[in-house]
Amino acid sequence: MTKPTAADHPAPDGKDGDANHPPRINETKARMEYQGSSGERRAQSLLGSESQAKKFYRRQRLDYLNPIMRDFIARQEMFFLSTADDEGACDGSFRAGPPGFVCVLNEGQIAYPEYLGNGVLGSVGNILQNPKLSLLFMDFFVTTIGLHVNGRGRIVSDLEIADDGAQSGEIHREDSRRGQPPTACWVKVDVEEAYIHCSKHVPLLRKVKKEIHWGTNDPGLKGGDYFEVGGGPGVAHRNDTSSSPPSGHAAAPGWV
Repeated sequence: MTKPTAADHPAPDGKDGDANHPPRINETKARMEYQGSSGERRAQSLLGSESQAKKFYRRQRLDYLNPIMRDFIARQEMFFLSTADDEGACDGSFRAGPPGFVCVLNEGQIAYPEYLGNGVLGSVGNILQNPKLSLLFMDFFVTTIGLHVNGRGRIVSDLEIADDGAQSGEIHREDSRRGQPPTACWVKVDVEEAYIHCSKHVPLLRKVKKEIHWGTNDPGLKGGDYFEVGGGPGVAHRNDTSSSPPSGHAAAPGWV
């Protein structure tokens, strides 16, 4: 697959700063002036990486999603989500769906669906207290490139997403056809920064067949009491360290 170029995604109104379109007004100056957080600056000073960091901020960081970033997100089937409550207690989670399950609303906003899952709704609860969040999209199967998207989220309904032009009706029909559960709500993200996650340590994986049981509450299909926290029987293949899926166990996507 050929990596898309800026020329493949012409920028409206000259906003995105590729070879054919000048940067936004004051964008170059903003990139030059951005210095990172105080914690980043302290770490860079301690470890001697100030010059390298300044180049990264200037060359790789944006405060919006350019056309190539938007196209990248639209192709992804998963991302990792980080949130924290109002006391700073963190939570990391994983989200998955068919390509396009994360809606790119415009260059400054994206939205993703939330399902009931285990019923805890830890990420949603954190966002209700503290809107800051971080998404990491990883393409393990083609480019081994990642994209960090940091910003502020808020909980919205299907109707608001539809009003924003995200073609919510088409998404719901796709969910129904694939047996996905109805959304509990959506998280709408105002993008504050976006930047690359380099590929040098990212493994290239391949997909293998696995039946996805969207929205199931069957304990066995959800993994059971794998870590024996509830006092029930564990899983027979738990200690299997071979490179192949254990006998009788469906392989997970990306298992090589």
